[in-house]
Amino acid sequence: MTSTGWIKVVLTSPRVAPGLLTRAAWQDFSDASAIGASAGPERPDVQALIGSGLVVQQILGDVGEQWSWLTTAAASGGRVAWLVGEDGEPALLRVIADELTREPRPEYEVEIVHGSYDVPGARLIDLVRVMDRLRRNCPWDQEQTHESLAKYLLEETYETLEAIDTGDYEHLREELGDLLLQVAFHSRIAEETAEEGFSIDDVAGGIVEKLVRRHPHVFADVAVDGVAAVEANWETIKAAEKQRTSVLEGIPLALPALALADKVLGRAAKILPPADAAASAVPATAAPTPTSDDARIGDALLELVRQARAVGVDPEQALRTATHRLADQVREAESGA
Repeated sequence: MTSTGWIKVVLTSPRVAPGLLTRAAWQDFSDASAIGASAGPERPDVQALIGSGLVVQQILGDVGEQWSWLTTAAASGGRVAWLVGEDGEPALLRVIADELTREPRPEYEVEIVHGSYDVPGARLIDLVRVMDRLRRNCPWDQEQTHESLAKYLLEETYETLEAIDTGDYEHLREELGDLLLQVAFHSRIAEETAEEGFSIDDVAGGIVEKLVRRHPHVFADVAVDGVAAVEANWETIKAAEKQRTSVLEGIPLALPALALADKVLGRAAKILPPADAAASAVPATAAPTPTSDDARIGDALLELVRQARAVGVDPEQALRTATHRLADQVREAESGA
């Protein structure tokens, strides 16, 4: 007589709230004559099943004993479901894979069911959990402050720019991860500040609200005609938000010189007519004196930045690219020497 038993092994994501299972997973648990798990009711996903009125048995022992419990029940016609733990229980899944490929096939059905799926961005939850654990248990991470981490934030930014320059996507992925770590680390430290503290959720929530607010053509009914209109709307909304008393307010003076010049020229164009802005960048052609070399070179560089803006070129990136070309030439000369 053929057994009508079955085994359903239900995989769930630890990044999805317990109980938010697919309809198929809930149906399998409801249809099961027995439900097993390696943990007791202290585990949130087990709690979710118990809270829905189902009975979950904690099956202790090693993988062999757990698999024996499943197969014994299924071979006698039982319908058993197994709730896989957060670690994915790889040893048990390897046993199941062997079971599915062995001959002769068992009379009962064995199926792996996906009870929940990660949504895009779900692994960010893992980062938050890992960062929290490091902050609580790692002596080095416990000692860090916003000030002590500042140098790493700058280093990781430049390393990310280098990855962009090389066009190496694997390198870029790694460096973006390092940069993301800095955001998570600073946010975790900020949680410990009693009055002015904030969490990573506050950081993410703030930027989401800003993006929605500054893109009314996407999230509201504002009509735009091209990129220029989008940029104009962005600046108008930003000005209303910031309520700044000067167009130069908010420009970080620690920016690299070319980037700083680009920012100041962009803001100056809102106040000074184009002709005046050009005149301020390049003084009258008076003969330079030895003491004015710094000013002369500075004014010439500022004029180059103004020209770059006029044709839509990022002067910082342009100089970096040109410097890389020079470095390549040096290396070629060295290899040929």
